Amino acid sequence: MPGAFEGETVTRRRFMTAVTHGAGGITAAAFTLPVLGFALGPLFSREPFQWQPIGSPTDFTKDTYVTRVITLVQGIGEAGKSIAYVRARDPSIDTEPQDQYNHFIALSSRCMHLGCPVRFVGAAARFICPCHGGVYDFRGLVAGGPPVRPLDRFYTRLNSTTGLVELGPRYSVNNELRRFSPRDPGEPLDGIGQYLYPKRFSTSVLPKQ
Repeated sequence: MPGAFEGETVTRRRFMTAVTHGAGGITAAAFTLPVLGFALGPLFSREPFQWQPIGSPTDFTKDTYVTRVITLVQGIGEAGKSIAYVRARDPSIDTEPQDQYNHFIALSSRCMHLGCPVRFVGAAARFICPCHGGVYDFRGLVAGGPPVRPLDRFYTRLNSTTGLVELGPRYSVNNELRRFSPRDPGEPLDGIGQYLYPKRFSTSVLPKQ
């Protein structure tokens, strides 16, 4: 065979072809792997959370909400802050199972329609969204308008060392106030919705219940 010596099992042509293909594969991997790592890495990295002190237990009553400024994303200044509406648990209306994380009720200010900020109107005992007319009752359940689920909530706890109420990660609830990992606005969690809109890989690991 032209280009081969007697007794050769691999010709020079085949050798050079293999070297060329190997170099091409290494070059492609050098470009492709970092891109894949950049694109897929965030899917598998958990967002850390920190318990934030928000006040003394006496700061919160059962009959109204207190506004607290909280940090949702660390290290980006004011852009990473939001508002939580906090009150003490009222067993007469808060009939969902009680545990160590809901002695105080903390609601997100983000509307579950498109994410606009809601405000609490004490005289009406309602949360109102000014963007598209979403209305939530005192417990954060949908009372009118386009929102697809109740307001998101935050885990809370009483720190036995400091004696302060602390706020933890956000979670979503369905209309029966069953807890789910946080979902985006517009994603219902009742019926088949909980399967159509699965949680993100990057959501925080929630406290053990």
